[in-house]
Amino acid sequence: MTKITYSIIAPIYNEIEIIDEFCKRIKMVMDTTSEAWELILVNDGSTDGSTERIRELASSSEQIRAVIFARNFGHQIAVTAGLDYARGESVTIIDADLQDPPEVVLDLIEKWKEGYQVVYAVRSEREGESWFKKFTASLFYRIIYKITDVEIPLDTGDFRLLDRKVVDVMNSMREKHRFLRGMSSWIGYKQIGVEYKRAARFAGETKYPFKKMLKLALNAITGFSYFPLQVASYFGFASAGLAIIAIPVVAIMRMTGSHFFEGQTTTLISVLFLGGVQLISLGILGEYIGRLYDEAKGRPLYIVSEAPED
Repeated sequence: MTKITYSIIAPIYNEIEIIDEFCKRIKMVMDTTSEAWELILVNDGSTDGSTERIRELASSSEQIRAVIFARNFGHQIAVTAGLDYARGESVTIIDADLQDPPEVVLDLIEKWKEGYQVVYAVRSEREGESWFKKFTASLFYRIIYKITDVEIPLDTGDFRLLDRKVVDVMNSMREKHRFLRGMSSWIGYKQIGVEYKRAARFAGETKYPFKKMLKLALNAITGFSYFPLQVASYFGFASAGLAIIAIPVVAIMRMTGSHFFEGQTTTLISVLFLGGVQLISLGILGEYIGRLYDEAKGRPLYIVSEAPED
């Protein structure tokens, strides 16, 4: 068997308009390396004909390998499957929408050859995106950076190159709610960023709308930080502190004949405030308990209906 130097992983979900151009550009870039490479297309339950096209491409090229999911499992799980099947000494994760230019892979490889084991692509510019998308993305990265327990580089997505040592460690981490860029940062090793200009989408529509971004942010926060649980505690201490201050204040005002706190309005406001704090705290606890429940079930991360033979 030929030793593979470079593996490229691309999750595919309803990208029939893009697949051919993506594969063409990947081939043009990787052929310049003069080393053995493979492209792993992970079909994440597509319904637009992408599945059939991926099969055709894989049957016509030894360098393209198809992993076909039994249903849609999500982007992070699709990338995980790609990592499981990758055989290369280095593995690059890239989206198929061509917003991450395949030509940048050569820059990542250059840093890998210098001895870096995680080379992440940093978005210096973002073309073709609305101000709302740019704002929420920027806010997302900065919140994650501030409150998580690992240093996740700002303005980076999953577009990155991983050394085989890093891939092997990540493949041993089988948590259900995955945030891969956080996982690769948590592992450590020698890391560096490479700036690039993110292009506009080649065709089709984004597969990461606001709802999915919110879910990804929740996975990042709960997977790498206890900050939400600490916030619940802060609310509790703040409520107790207000009560301790309020009790003597109300008692003194009543004794001096003040009518400011008479009636049920104050009681109702206090009950609503404390009830809100309790429900928020229960919700936060529920998120963490739900994740524990998912882990305890021990179900596989994904189910493959078709996969390449090694």
